Amino acid sequence: MFLLMVVVFVVGYGFIVFEHVNHINKAATALFIGTILWAIYALGGEGILSNGASASWLQFSKTHAKDVTYFITHHELFHHLSEISSILFFLVGAMTIVELVDKYQGFRVITSKIESGNIKRLLWIISLLTFFMSAVLDNLTTTIVLITVLRKLLTKQENRWVFASVVVISANAGGAWSPIGDVTTIMLWIGGQITAAHIIGSLIVPSVVNVLVSTALFSLFTVKGQSIKPVLPDDEMREFTTHQERVFMLVVGTLALISVPVFKTITHLPPYLGMLLGLSVLWIMTDRYLKKRSAADKRTLTVTAALKAVDIPTVLFFLGVLSAVAALQSAGHLDVLSRWLDNKVHNIYAINLLIGVISSIVDNVPLVAASMGMYSIEAADAVGMAGNFVQNGVFWTFLTYCAGTGGSLLIIGSASGVAAMGLEKINFLWYLKRISWIALVGYLAGALAYYIQIQLF
Repeated sequence: MFLLMVVVFVVGYGFIVFEHVNHINKAATALFIGTILWAIYALGGEGILSNGASASWLQFSKTHAKDVTYFITHHELFHHLSEISSILFFLVGAMTIVELVDKYQGFRVITSKIESGNIKRLLWIISLLTFFMSAVLDNLTTTIVLITVLRKLLTKQENRWVFASVVVISANAGGAWSPIGDVTTIMLWIGGQITAAHIIGSLIVPSVVNVLVSTALFSLFTVKGQSIKPVLPDDEMREFTTHQERVFMLVVGTLALISVPVFKTITHLPPYLGMLLGLSVLWIMTDRYLKKRSAADKRTLTVTAALKAVDIPTVLFFLGVLSAVAALQSAGHLDVLSRWLDNKVHNIYAINLLIGVISSIVDNVPLVAASMGMYSIEAADAVGMAGNFVQNGVFWTFLTYCAGTGGSLLIIGSASGVAAMGLEKINFLWYLKRISWIALVGYLAGALAYYIQIQLF
């Protein structure tokens, strides 16, 4: 049963990675493996836990009766469900706020400032805009917004693919240094491995190095310095909100998002409560504002309409993946992997660089979840090797960078990459041949910058 759980996870994840081949939604596969793994665990718990691999079971059995069924179905399941739920509530709140800003066409305040002209100049504008937007919003949302804009600026498919690739790399780099910029960063922040202020201060320089090196290589090797002309807007670009409404909603929505770290710092409550507080304030404001508007506006501009536009399959995908990883963690698989890495690799920089590369093949969400399960947060006064695993320790900080940016190495390696691939129908092999080496150089340059930063300070 212990090995069967590994087989189910690997096969199931194969179906997720090759979703474009089997045409089965990855959320369905993730939910399937998440529930099946817990079922196998519950049915074969005696045999699975008898090998002594599960650190959770060993700790539990010291202070409780050795009731395997209770341990799996109550203690472990509900413990992991509480952690998973906090992440999902955070995501739903954030996605709803972003959708509401989009409903009010708030992002047009930013995108309307992008002017056509020299293609290399536009490349740098898009790259830097993506980098900072993804830190405030998140990398997935930023990718969708900017690729939609690029469709209005670029007519040639090759150029659109190059620019979409720039967006993917910049969005992932921008999301890595922000506590709300990437799902994996959110997971580590909520899990207590990192704090908001530390991750911003520690990873802003490596992330900037990553995006500057990558964009410079794009500018030198992938585009030519020619002029471009914008595509005339179609019916989808019509205006149905005033400029004042768009600016107001963009400002208020952004404040709701960036106030979450402040809320956590002041109250010490979980970040998802701060996100839900921001959503509730926006909900009250928009409901009062729309009370005298037309029925059509009420159908379009309410939080209820934004909730209907939230990508629920993505939320369910995270639920399935995190549930599957939680089962492997509880059963002891991640403890076995942790011991193997310590014995064979040992170096924390090499471990994290390897995790980043693997995240370009396997989604970074389960990899980070696995890392959180493999290693515990050590006490603040830990010394030696254990000192790297304290809150804000080198291991957790470098993991945040590597998991956030390593997915750029392949188009399927991150949520933003998958979104770009779907929107622009980017060919996997085209990205591998033209873009992967650029992403790798940027990834390693940022990693080197972090290493030098640690040695100096």
